[in-house]
Amino acid sequence: MEGVLIIDKPAGMTSHDVVARVRKIIGERKVGHTGTLDPFATGVLVLLVGRATRIAQFLSGAEKEYHAVIRLGYRTDTGDVTGRPIDGDSPRGERSMPGKEEIDAAIAALRGEIEQTPPMYSAKKIGGRKLYEHARRGEEIARPPVGITIHEFELVSGDAEFVRPHEDGWVDVNARVVCSAGTYVRVLAEDLGKRLGVGAHLAGLRRARAGQFKISRAVTLDELAEVVLSNSLSQVLISPNDALSHLPAIELDDDQLKRTRNGLDLGVEGIQLQLNDGDSVRMEKNDELIAVGRFDRPRRLIHPAVVLGTS
Repeated sequence: MEGVLIIDKPAGMTSHDVVARVRKIIGERKVGHTGTLDPFATGVLVLLVGRATRIAQFLSGAEKEYHAVIRLGYRTDTGDVTGRPIDGDSPRGERSMPGKEEIDAAIAALRGEIEQTPPMYSAKKIGGRKLYEHARRGEEIARPPVGITIHEFELVSGDAEFVRPHEDGWVDVNARVVCSAGTYVRVLAEDLGKRLGVGAHLAGLRRARAGQFKISRAVTLDELAEVVLSNSLSQVLISPNDALSHLPAIELDDDQLKRTRNGLDLGVEGIQLQLNDGDSVRMEKNDELIAVGRFDRPRRLIHPAVVLGTS
């Protein structure tokens, strides 16, 4: 049993909780993920099963797409809806809430290549310890800003409208975000508030896509259980080769297959691919992923960095 599962993560579960549940449902201990979602968030969680766990490094850096609800009016200590309102940050504030045009302008300023400081309530490690472990002890740790890319950030129509005022004085903003890996949408929400001169936090988050994997391909945990009971897991399990379809591929002949399985380098003579130094390459045989190689331009070789197949 090996491949990729796209799970529609429910709210209230950690990503590790989902992994544990999937292990139990499918009867396979070797299950991992390519990137976590916060417990309150829902949507696409990419899980790797069996030997496919070896290809995590080629999927974890994928672009992400989110549907977010950003609440303007007050901040929380975690930057999201699970936190406590920060003292002195009144829901109404001393000024009227911004309108759609002002919000649009602030959103436009946050697109492109920007720097973002990781939040204290995050799993990012500094000095060998996760930041949230420091935060829970009331410690503030210096965090260097990280360069990220916000490819798309725009208002979208949610269940009601783009911008929805509340009687309590705050405003909910429905937004779509397409961003590079490592982006904290919570911080993006807070930064939007700063530009608008009001407190802000992330009130809702749903991951619609991770790389090529869309929510339309995802199954819930209950649906996965039903699939397993009907012995049709193969219908939702994506092969490692298909999961890496965004990488260029070479078809191995019998001699190359033997060398690749033994971890030996391949010369690139006769291989019709335009590659840059360090590029990853699928090394396949009859549509089975045998290995993922790295192109060594100075030596004109492809080195099998991760070997999977045994055909």
